[in-house]
Parts: sequence; C-alpha cells; structure tokens
Amino acid sequence: MSSAKSVSFPELIKLKRDGGELNLATIHTFVQGVTSETIQQSQIGAMLMAIWQKGMTDEETLALTREMMNSGDTLQWPSEWLVVDKHSTGGVGDKVSLPLAPALAACGCKVPMISGRGLAHTGGTLDKLESIPGFKVNHSVQQLNQILTEVGCCIVGQTESLVPADRVLYAIRDATSTVDSLPLITRAEGLRALVLDVKFGRAALYKDLDDARCLAQSLVTAGNKLGVKTGAVLSRMDSPIGQNVGNAVEVAEALECLKGRGPGDLKELVEQLGGHLLWMCGHSKTLESGKREIRRKLENGEALRKFQAMLEAQGVDPDVACSLCSDQADYFKYMKHAEHQTELKVLDAGAVLDIDGLALAQVLHKLGAGRTKAGEKIDHSVGAEILVEMGQLVQKGQSWIRIHHNSPSLNEEQFSDLQKALVIGSLNRYKAESRVVEFIHPNELNRL
Repeated sequence: MSSAKSVSFPELIKLKRDGGELNLATIHTFVQGVTSETIQQSQIGAMLMAIWQKGMTDEETLALTREMMNSGDTLQWPSEWLVVDKHSTGGVGDKVSLPLAPALAACGCKVPMISGRGLAHTGGTLDKLESIPGFKVNHSVQQLNQILTEVGCCIVGQTESLVPADRVLYAIRDATSTVDSLPLITRAEGLRALVLDVKFGRAALYKDLDDARCLAQSLVTAGNKLGVKTGAVLSRMDSPIGQNVGNAVEVAEALECLKGRGPGDLKELVEQLGGHLLWMCGHSKTLESGKREIRRKLENGEALRKFQAMLEAQGVDPDVACSLCSDQADYFKYMKHAEHQTELKVLDAGAVLDIDGLALAQVLHKLGAGRTKAGEKIDHSVGAEILVEMGQLVQKGQSWIRIHHNSPSLNEEQFSDLQKALVIGSLNRYKAESRVVEFIHPNELNRL
C-alpha cells in the first residue's frame, strides 16, 4: 500500500482488523482525519478497537506518536530550560502529579504537564484540579509559556490547537473501552526527560507485572527514539494510593503532601518519580540525591509555594489559593462537600491485609465520581476517606471508611461491594511492600 489517498478509511480499518500493518502515509491520514473531524467518530472507534485487538509494531507506535505530537501547535522551549514531565497509566487515588509538578519546579525544572480526564475506573488529574473553584485547564501555547516562565509548572488539558488528535482519541478510547491499548497510551512532548509511571495490579489497566513491563519497555523505546530521555517506573496498583479517593478529597490529600504531611506511599511515589527525573535530566548526580531534593522541597514549603502560584496563574482567586495552602486550611470551605457521609464498620477484628482499590473505585464511579461516556459531567464532591492503614490492627465495629455521596443512601449492593473490598486477617500474613518495584532505564532494566 504505497499511498493512503488511494484507500478508503473503511479499508484501513479492515487492514488493521485483519492484522495488517499501517504505513506512515496511512497513519498520517488517520491522525489528520481525527484532527480535522473528517472521519466519523464511529469509524475512529472502529479503528481504535482494531488497534486494541491486533496491536501495533514499534514502527507503527512511533509513527502514531509522532503524528499526534505534530497534530497541533508545537511546543518549543528555551534551550537552557530543564523541561521534564511525568505520565501515568492511571490508578485509584493517583494524585501524584499535584505535588510532583510544583516540587520539580521548586528544584528549577520546567514542568508542562498535559493531562487528561478520568478514564474507566481511574480518576483524571484535570477532574481533580477542577474541584478547585476558578481553576482553568485550557490555555493557549502563549499562556502556557508565560506560566512556565513565571511559575515553572502548569497542569493543562489538550485543546483544539494543543495536541488536538490526543484530545479526541483520549475521549473516544474511554467510550470504546480501548483504554488499555499499548500503542494508544504512548505519547510525548518536546522534553529533556520523561518518566512513566506504569502501574500493574488488580486496580491497574495491566493486571500483571510482565504485561506492565512489556508496556513500559515499549514506551521507553518510543520515547527515546523520539529524542526524549525516557525511563519508566513499575509500581503496584492493588490498593488505593493514599487514604483518599475521589476528586475534591484527593486535592485535599495532595495539599497535605505539599505541607510535608500526608500518606507515606504517596510521598514515596512523588520522591521516586521526581528523583528519577532530576537524575535523568542531569540536575542530580545520583538517584538518591534527586529523591532527597524532592523530599526537602516538600518539607520546607517551597513546593507548596509553587503550587499556590500555579493555582493563581491558572485562574484561582489569590485569596482562595492562599487559604487552601495555609497550614490549617479548611479545604471544603471552597471545594464542594458532599451532602452525606456514610461510615462502614469492620466486621471482624484483625489486621488490614488488603483494600481492593478497583472495587472501591467502581462504587464511587456509580455514585457520580466518574463518567460513563465522554464529556459527561462528574460530581467532584463524591469520594472516600479510608480511615485505616494497611497492616493496622482493627476491632470489630470500628469505622474503616467514610463515603462522601449526594444520593440519599448507599444501596445494598454498594454496601456489599465495599465490605468485600476490605480484607481482614492475621497480622503474620501481612507483608509491607514498596509501591515501586522496578525502574526501566534506556536500554537496561534495573531492579530497585
């Protein structure tokens, strides 16, 4: 097939459906059709499903990523900037970007995070930030450059001019259940270094470590071929990250992390991912020194001040930003609070061995925290506070979770699903494990 112009789009869908390989011209035609909206959404969905079923070669993945990067305005940075970014395959309670971006900015990096909305059972970074009144996620390239110059970090969404193909595909992937397609996750911007948080486990897109490793290696290969120094962290995603799951409640927990507090596993991921970026971009001589610097920025308030400046630069009233970032902030003075809170009790005494993040996320999704179709509004106030920690000894009748909801009450199925998510047993069966399992460096695999 020498030219995409000589072949109709239904024929291209059939070619991929039957396991054929798309050449550069056909991939260009596909992305241009997505961007110009000359391809029907049903046809785009059919192509995404064909890609999900048959996969893509490394050459196809690289070509698709390059075409998507070039589908809109090109982001160009001054040569002296240390421009870095992090992308995650998504997880339950994953609010890592919120403290990570300002912590990196406090270290002198420039962090232009182009993020997405919730996909399937995972929460979206943009959805979380829009819990904050006034926060704007859509900015022109000129505005983005100004924010980076003045603040050092921003978290924005895809727009009609900024990675427009990615914006369309991101939404349709959700609607067509093709979220977990390896080639459709791969993307990059003009960066000095990129770290990918590839999650595996019950509540992740990829359930086992081998599949996640395969994805990570493909992403690392594609990123480096595009000229971006790229590495990937493999991290566990069975139980939720931190103690809060939802949109507004996760913002509150991210702010606690920025104030030097918050849950240990969240801080671990922020330090690991930030440390790897500082090391890969040449800012830090070693991984350990990079992690230490990130930790210091969280503890001394510099990362918090960057976050406050980012809020103001992205539309939040200065008084609101200042109040949220104060030491004893009442987070729900400004963010919407659900009308009802329901606590569930521990049914048997023992140690907390597991909390099923997927089961919890699915209940919250049904309560309104997630969307069932692209463009649907979500309820930012719906969420959960987990009141116990892994390995903790608990008593029968003790509250273990608080659900924030606006429906009058939880139904029997939701109660049952939530109670099944908590696993109680003997303390000697509990094994504390780090979230981070491996780091994939360009051309080599290092077990941490």
